[in-house]
Amino acid sequence: MAQRVLIVEDDDITRHLLAAVLANRGFRCDQASNGREALEMLGGQDYDVVITDIAMPIMNGIELMEKSAELNLRASFIIITAFASLETALEALRKGAYDYLLKPLNFEDVAIKVKKLLEHKELVQENQALRQEINAQYDFSNIIGNSPAIRKVFATIRKVADSDSHVLITGKSGTGKELVAKALHYSSPRRRGRFVAINCGAITETLIESELFGHKRGSFTGAVTDKEGLFKAADNGTLFLDEIGEMSLTGQAKLLRALENREILPVGATAVVPVHVRVIAATNRELWQEVQAGRFREDLYFRLNIIEIHLPSLAERRSDIPLLVDHFIAKYNRQMNRHVKGVDPAVQSYLSKREWKGEVRELENYIERLMIFAQGEVIRLEDLPAELRPVEHTVWQPEAEESLKGAVAHFEREYIREQLIRNGYHRGRTAAALQIGEATLYRKMSDYGLNDLE
Repeated sequence: MAQRVLIVEDDDITRHLLAAVLANRGFRCDQASNGREALEMLGGQDYDVVITDIAMPIMNGIELMEKSAELNLRASFIIITAFASLETALEALRKGAYDYLLKPLNFEDVAIKVKKLLEHKELVQENQALRQEINAQYDFSNIIGNSPAIRKVFATIRKVADSDSHVLITGKSGTGKELVAKALHYSSPRRRGRFVAINCGAITETLIESELFGHKRGSFTGAVTDKEGLFKAADNGTLFLDEIGEMSLTGQAKLLRALENREILPVGATAVVPVHVRVIAATNRELWQEVQAGRFREDLYFRLNIIEIHLPSLAERRSDIPLLVDHFIAKYNRQMNRHVKGVDPAVQSYLSKREWKGEVRELENYIERLMIFAQGEVIRLEDLPAELRPVEHTVWQPEAEESLKGAVAHFEREYIREQLIRNGYHRGRTAAALQIGEATLYRKMSDYGLNDLE
C-alpha cells in the first residue's frame, strides 16, 4: 500500500509541482493551502509524512506541528523554510520535526528525504515491535507454573521489579534463574536499557576484571584496543552475574567496590567511570555456607542479598509438571513443525513422578527427545525409546535351589541394568548413581553381559 503524504504550502505552483514529483515516485499525495485546512485533513485521515511550509496565513507550519502533537497524530513532519528563517526551522527540529528543506526546493532532494524518513519510521516501528515481543517473551507471567511455590516467586518479582536494589536468586541448576532475572529486568523501568549476562564460572580470575570493567589499549599483553566492560554495557540496565559463587575472592573484592561506589576503573585507566547498574546475581550453592567457609566475602554477600528469590525444585512443585509438559510440546511443535497434542495419562503420570536431577532444563530436553520419537498426535509409552521408558519394577523370586551367591548376583545384575536405563546408558552417571568407580562398573557390565544392552 502506497504511503500517504500531505503537502501544506500556500504557493499553488510549488505545491502542485511537489505533489506531482512525489506521486511519480509512488506516494499518494494530498494538498492543503494552509495550516488550518491541513489540520482538518489530519484529523480525518492517517498520513505518514507532512511536508509543510513554515510561513503561511491562518496557521503556520510550527503551529500545525504543535497542534498535531497535541492530538497524538502519528504523521512525521518535514519543514520548508527560506534561508532567512533558518532559525525558525531549527526551532521546529527541537520541537520534533524530522528534517527541513530550504527554498528554492530541489525536488530530487525532497524525494530522498521523504524516502529516508519513511525508512526511519519503519525501523522505529520494527524496534518497538521487537521490544514488545521481547518484553512479552520474558514477562514474569510467562514463567510456567501455578503451584503455591512458584506463585510465591511471581509475587516477589511483582514487589521488587521496580526497585533498584540488587537481587540474589538461589536454586538448583536448571530451575530457571536466568529466566527470572530477565523477568525482573523486562518488568522494570530498566527494560529500555540492556540486559547483560555473564557466567562467572566461565571466566578466569585474570580476565574477570577486564570483562566486568573493561580495559585500555596496551594495559596488558593482548589488549590491542580499548574494551568496554560489562558494567558499562549494562549502564542504566541490568547486569546478571550467574554462578556468582564461582568468582574468586580477588574478583569479589573488586566487584564489591564497584557496587558500593557505583563507579568502575577500567584496567589501565586513571579515571573512574560512573555507572548506574542493577546487579542480579545467581548461584546454585549455599552461599552463606560459602561465607562461613571463607570462600565468599561476607560483605559482598550482604550487598547482593538485599532481596533473595529462591527458586523451588520440581520436587517442590510437581503439580506444575503437566503445565510445563504442555508448554514444551507447544514450543517444539512450532520448532519442528509437528502437531503433537499431548501425552497420554500413563506418560504424564511417569513424568510427574520421575526424579528430575537436572530440573526444568532436563524436563525440557526430555520432552524434545519425546517429540522426535512420537508417532502420532499423542505420545504413548510405546513411542518412547528404551532409554526413556520408565523402568518396570518386578518382584523377583529366587529359584528354590539357588545359592545366596547366585541370588545376590542376579539382583546385582538387574539393579545395574535398571540404573543404566535410568541414566540413558551413560556410564559416568550410572557409576555415580551406584556409588562405584567407572572401572568397577565396566567390569561388572562385562561379567553380567550388559555391554550390548543398548
